[in-house]
Amino acid sequence: MGRRRVEIKRIQDKNCRQVAFCKRRKGLMKKAKELSILCDVDVAVVIISNRGRLHEFSSTDSLTGILQRYENHVEAEKEISAEIQDAEHSKYSSMTTGELLQETERQLEENVDGIPVTDLIHLENELQTALVQITSRKTHLMLERIKGLHEKEKLLLEEKKQLENNMARMQKNRKVNETSDLPQQRVTLNFF
Repeated sequence: MGRRRVEIKRIQDKNCRQVAFCKRRKGLMKKAKELSILCDVDVAVVIISNRGRLHEFSSTDSLTGILQRYENHVEAEKEISAEIQDAEHSKYSSMTTGELLQETERQLEENVDGIPVTDLIHLENELQTALVQITSRKTHLMLERIKGLHEKEKLLLEEKKQLENNMARMQKNRKVNETSDLPQQRVTLNFF
């Protein structure tokens, strides 16, 4: 009978979960030790159980030394990444959208195969940012145009009402004038 494949999900039974934790923790520590010996690398493993107990393994004498190297590496990566992004952002932010598209097209035409994936991802992000800015500007202009057209429509409707009122008054005045312009008949009374 072979080993069956274990479904990776939370084990519901507390006792089974604790047993699995202990076995897998030991296995992880064993693999970390093997990795450090076979590949001559520094390995650190930190495990905190759900009860708050700390379990650790370090291939060197000092776990804190490995953690300090890790933190220094992460900080250095962040600084380098921030400097690169600032330099590229200042380069691309001064460009108009058209210039940005031309620059991207020029870089792609030069040597597509030679461009690293990170540069392609950066170009894609810049293009997406430019596209968002263009879409936002277009939407803003369209909303302003619609607002202007609504105001113009309102003014035209008011002008139409005024013209209709003027026409109604003029027609009323015309009727009054027509009735007053009729020849008046005189009635004469004769007395004998």
